Amino acid sequence: MSTTVADFVLQRLREWDVEHVFGYAGDGINGLLGAWQKAGNQPQFVQTRHEEMAAFAACGYAKLSGRVGVCTATSGPGAIHLLNGLYDAKMDHVPVVAVVGQTERSAMGGSYQQEVDLLTLFKDVASQFCQMVTVPEQLPNVLDRAMRIAASERTVTAVIIPSDVQELDYSPPTHAFKMVPSSLDQTWAAPVPAADDVARAAEVLNAGEKVAVLIGQGARGAVAEVTELADVLGAGVAKALLGKDVLSDELPWVTGSIGLLGTRPSYELMMECDTLLVVGSSFPYTQFLPPFSDGEPKVRAVQIDVDPTMIGLRYPFEVNLVGDASLALQRLLPLLHRKEDRRWREKIEADVERWDGVLQTRASVDADPVNPERVFAELSPRLPDDAIVTADSGSGTNWYARHVKLRGRMRGTLSGTLATMGCAVPYALGAKYAHPDRPVYALVGDGAMQMNGNGELITIAHYWQEWADPRLVVLVLRNDDLNQVTWELRAMGGSPQFLPSQHLPAFPYAGYARSLGLHGIEVTEPDQLGPAWDEAIAARRPCVVEVHADPAVPPIPPHASWDQMVSTARSVLAGDSDRVGMVKQGVKSKLAEVFPGRGD
Repeated sequence: MSTTVADFVLQRLREWDVEHVFGYAGDGINGLLGAWQKAGNQPQFVQTRHEEMAAFAACGYAKLSGRVGVCTATSGPGAIHLLNGLYDAKMDHVPVVAVVGQTERSAMGGSYQQEVDLLTLFKDVASQFCQMVTVPEQLPNVLDRAMRIAASERTVTAVIIPSDVQELDYSPPTHAFKMVPSSLDQTWAAPVPAADDVARAAEVLNAGEKVAVLIGQGARGAVAEVTELADVLGAGVAKALLGKDVLSDELPWVTGSIGLLGTRPSYELMMECDTLLVVGSSFPYTQFLPPFSDGEPKVRAVQIDVDPTMIGLRYPFEVNLVGDASLALQRLLPLLHRKEDRRWREKIEADVERWDGVLQTRASVDADPVNPERVFAELSPRLPDDAIVTADSGSGTNWYARHVKLRGRMRGTLSGTLATMGCAVPYALGAKYAHPDRPVYALVGDGAMQMNGNGELITIAHYWQEWADPRLVVLVLRNDDLNQVTWELRAMGGSPQFLPSQHLPAFPYAGYARSLGLHGIEVTEPDQLGPAWDEAIAARRPCVVEVHADPAVPPIPPHASWDQMVSTARSVLAGDSDRVGMVKQGVKSKLAEVFPGRGD
């Protein structure tokens, strides 16, 4: 039997050690599907319920495995559906390759059914590499470059293969003019900044008395170096959300997340420092970085990043070091002077301790029926040491950022830059293929669950018995409201809640899970939370924990500006449908922040 182009694509993916491809079938990839049949489903085709979920799963897999994620879809609508998940990967700098079908070459340009100009469609999301294969000899070079560029540039690439090309006999490139042979091997070069630049960075850091450090996912390979640097400089370390799992939240000098969803200690760390070091982060919100005076930064600042295109991008840094975080810090550390005055470090640790008390108090505030902060506070200490946590976009992201303390081997991720809804459940699916022996938790709002999480439970029900550890727990934070947008309307726009856009139809999430053969638990009282979490992780199958949460508990930002308070007041006066509950919970939560230990 001859080898077709489709056969060769799967063979080449196997040679790149690709074990899973997330996708959905369609006639634009019939040749590939036939090749999968002949290849005994190697690499494994993981069928999601929607192409967007395939791209999300590939993104989650890549985030949590450190390997390239691969997804596939048919031409036209299937390719279009991939885009949101691919943009999520691109914007969070995650390597994903999309292998996409296209109409036959003879029909191109004829306004044929499902004909979409895919090269134009993918031009932005796969800007580093997007190519269409029109003759067999283009392979393997096109696929090799897609894999290599995705991995080395931490980005999205796309390979488009017309359906008739998939079924052609494969013939390799020859030793001839206009032929492009290829190879599989990928080696890595870790850049190191120049010695003079490292010395300039050391001068800035040594001169500071109150050093603050901000880390992101790019610091994941430099945990030991960041820890030593923080000790030498007596610094506190804040974390961008994509870097939440880089350092343990149990360390007393780690202030937690930064930004609108961040902690008060992180905010004060940035506002009161005199020197800033950013490692492996492109955190975009300048208002949460150290302040300006007369248009100039009030602090001296240094950045370390492996990507020269992302350096000096978010703040007026005095020194920009392009290099691998670990190697750059190894060069920097011998030049740093230990700060003997530890008052700054002691203040940071006291702020963190006080904030922990605030969180405990806020989680204990009574709500109707369940305080969502308590949901996450009860979960955090129960997480297994090897847990993987995926968080969706919504009001629950606030509670994940603040209440869930990651430690040890735990991993956690979310849609950091695109902040798209609907990613947590397919991320969890990708996580189970990246680490089938580890328990996974997906923390999802009811809006995201209705958007696509319910559908992806079908995928989980289909595949869970393949996993070495079958535990996958999905929290559905049910408040029957698109709650994050509701609070944005109140706090930022001064607008009352607009029920036709915000109210969600009721749905029996736990019951639906049970109908699929999964475990389902419904929580309607706060005292049920602890037992529910214990039952969920003890279940030997995936489980949905549906918690009826109070939508009137406000996600108060770490600085609670006057403008936001005034806008919220306007919303109340304008006749918000839940204004009584909103005021009640807002006052109680704010009092808990001001007076830790006073939760009544």
